[in-house]
Amino acid sequence: MHEAQHPMTPPSATRRATITDVAREAGTGKTSISRYLNGETSVLSPELRERIEAAIAKLDYRPNQMARGLKRGRNRLIGMLLADLTNPYSVEVLQGVEAACHALGYMPLICHAANEIDMERRYLQLLTTYRVEGVIVNALGVKEELLQTFSRGGIPVVLVDRSVEGLVTDMVGLDNVAAVALATRHLADQGFDEVLFIVQPFRRVSSRRVREAAFRDTIGPLAARGVSGSTIVIDLADAAPALAAIDANLDASRLGAGRMALFAANAPVALRVALHLKERYGADWQQRVALMSIDDSEWAELAGMTTVRQPTYDIGRRAVEFLHERLEGARMPARECLLPGELVVRASTRRDNSQGI
Repeated sequence: MHEAQHPMTPPSATRRATITDVAREAGTGKTSISRYLNGETSVLSPELRERIEAAIAKLDYRPNQMARGLKRGRNRLIGMLLADLTNPYSVEVLQGVEAACHALGYMPLICHAANEIDMERRYLQLLTTYRVEGVIVNALGVKEELLQTFSRGGIPVVLVDRSVEGLVTDMVGLDNVAAVALATRHLADQGFDEVLFIVQPFRRVSSRRVREAAFRDTIGPLAARGVSGSTIVIDLADAAPALAAIDANLDASRLGAGRMALFAANAPVALRVALHLKERYGADWQQRVALMSIDDSEWAELAGMTTVRQPTYDIGRRAVEFLHERLEGARMPARECLLPGELVVRASTRRDNSQGI
């Protein structure tokens, strides 16, 4: 009985080539291949470099970056926990994160908690098992003790947009106080004498708390100019009570001689309110109700809505840079990087808009 004989096939045809295969093909040792892959080409002769390059190309060799990183004590993984990936803000921040990771040689591991606190907790615990080098967190209700486990293990944490009570660490986000003041004063300058600030429940989310407090702090001094304001809290999972309150305020405003503006604390709130206004007033709702928002969503231009545009790309990029600096040994105190927003004025709040309110 004879076994069938098969010609030897190159490694690339049956499995991924290894560093041993490349060394054999190039006629050298694995040490020389490692030096080439690590950029230490100055210690290799031009002729040897050419042989290694040819061997890598012939075998289609692709180094296992994870294995190489672990041998050096680093795997270049960065964990990123996002509360809501359906929010355009999160997507735009993520673009800055990915660009900075690419430039600095990191791989982001994205975790979407879908605004679920239990999911945030599970993802943070999972990230510890992946031995991530650093963590970027934009979360809804994550607890300080969960993030302290990273800090105690020497893993830097950078917060995006939101602080966590009890945790002293780097944070990058919008200058919320200045952004809200800019928007509120714009409304006053455009002749609105009443402003409704519409925000999601803000007890557990620092950025919402800061924006709501900044609105009250700004609207107070404007009373001397005859401008008043109040806050309506909207739960997007059960928006009916808040929307009814908005309607009641708009109806009351029409009975008087004043002009009312609605100021949404972020894009998801603005979209929910805009859909309601369209349902109530029809397609030309923009001509009847003044609506502005923090966050410059793509649909805002279509609706002619004034916004405060966040520097989302720069926020994501800077968060990665903060992590990188910590990983490279930076030992300065915790930093807070607050970037300015940009007022984008559109028809919804211009004084010459022919609104009926």
